[in-house]
Order: sequence, then C-alpha cells, then structure tokens
Amino acid sequence: MKPFEAFKGRRKRPSASMVVATVALFLAIGGGAYAAATINGHNIQNGTVDESKLTLAAQSRVDHSVGNHWGIITRNTIGSAVADLRTGPYGTFGVTGATAAPPFGVGSLGIQVSDNALSGGTPQEKVAFGNEVDYFGTQVASVTKVGFRVFQPQENADINSRNMPNITLEINPHVAGKAYTSMVWVPDPAPVTNRWTGFISAAATGNWYFTQSDVATATGCDQTLTCNFAQAKAALVANNSGGGPATIDTVAISKGRDYAWVGAVDGLRINNTIYNFEPYGVNTINAP
Repeated sequence: MKPFEAFKGRRKRPSASMVVATVALFLAIGGGAYAAATINGHNIQNGTVDESKLTLAAQSRVDHSVGNHWGIITRNTIGSAVADLRTGPYGTFGVTGATAAPPFGVGSLGIQVSDNALSGGTPQEKVAFGNEVDYFGTQVASVTKVGFRVFQPQENADINSRNMPNITLEINPHVAGKAYTSMVWVPDPAPVTNRWTGFISAAATGNWYFTQSDVATATGCDQTLTCNFAQAKAALVANNSGGGPATIDTVAISKGRDYAWVGAVDGLRINNTIYNFEPYGVNTINAP
C-alpha cells in the first residue's frame, strides 16, 4: 500500500477559520432571529452589559440606591392618605404628549389626601413622604436652593388657589430653648393646571412658617405672619438660644390638613441635587 492510500477514506476536519466563517454566514442569513429568540439573561456573562443598554424601567431599578432612605414618614401621616411612587401622570383633560409628561424619567410621587375621611375632631388627612437620613445634621443656613415641580389638577385650584403640596423641614432650631419644630413652605398658586409646572423655587417664592408656638413667636414666622425663605433663615440665626446653629432632622414632601388634594410632585431640589421620583425608587440628578 502506498503511504497516503490509508488516508483516502477519511473525512477532512474543517479548520477553525472555516467554523467561524460558517457561523458568521449562518447569523447573516437568519441566525440573528434564532439568537434573539433563544438568548436570554442566562446566556449573558455577569457584568458585561452596560447600564445604557437597559430599558428605562431597568435603569430605574439599578439607579435607585438612595431610595432606601425615602418613604412615608408614618408619624407625620394621618388617615389613609397616599404618597406613592408611580408612573406618570402624562396629562389630563386633553393635555397630553411630551409637554405633559413627568419632567424627569417616567414617574413621579403621586399624592392623595381627603378632607372628609376621618370622623370626629379634625377630619382632614395628612401625608409626608421624605428622607430621615441623608440631611440629618445639615445646617439650615447651608440650604440655598430648594423647590419642586408639581402636577396640579384644576380641581385642586378650584378649592383654593394655594391648595398645593408643601416642603417640610423638621429641624432643631435652637430657638427659645426648643429642639424641634417643622419649617414649612407654602407655595404660591401653581402657574399652570392640568399639566406639569416648571421648577417652583421655595427659596424665592411662597411663604415659610414654624409650627412650634414658641419658635414661631420668637422668629415672627407663624401661619399668620409668614416669612420668605431668607427671612426665616435669618430669624433662626438672630434668635439662636445656644447649642449650635439650626440643623435639619428630616426633609419631606407633605400635604394636609387643610384641603383635599390629588396630584403629583417630581424633581425635588435641595441645593445642587435633584431627586427624581420613579416607580422603582428615588434617583439623584446633578442640578445644572
């Protein structure tokens, strides 16, 4: 037998380059559809997909690390009032489209309080959704920018033009020997209804007051004799009774106990941080 006759009946194995070329041809002529139908998360190596490739909903789940510090402040909530992270709203009463969408992402903080859900005493509900961790100990004087955007249905304004959600800072005022008061912002009437407003600055508009009677008297900022933001901060400094400057305990979006209200808030800003309320948590955005 000749030396190479023994190999004549054997099938030659394809080279590695031939295998790669064949696979590429397969994908080009229809294999992509097969791959799309069969490849799922189990086929993808952990840590190999960038966040930008995810859906908005998935990105929200990834980015809501600060959401662990946000939620209902139960001791400041009365009745069955609702403060819920939700999708939308995207308009009402014929106002729809991009201009009616939430200002950031796909969601917002939906709020609902009733004025007749409780019996006896004061009938109004109250709700507070906030953060009791991240701003604890922050000096009130260091807050220079604060505010939010609101979805204000006309039915709320029909009750009262200033029927709006509030921003509430629970603080240690160090005024009149007191270690606690709420510092509350009451916004001006919403500039538009049945759609999202632009940013409403609590540092430049609306009225502030202190809830603790001795602090309110000492500062001159009560629910009748309100102050602007600069005046309220200056009054805390001028009437300091010792123990250090006024500091924040908690930050919250609140509503009640005055009128019924149904609407939403988004883009809470504190200094250079914007809090974006999404269905899966609270994301942070650096303010421009």
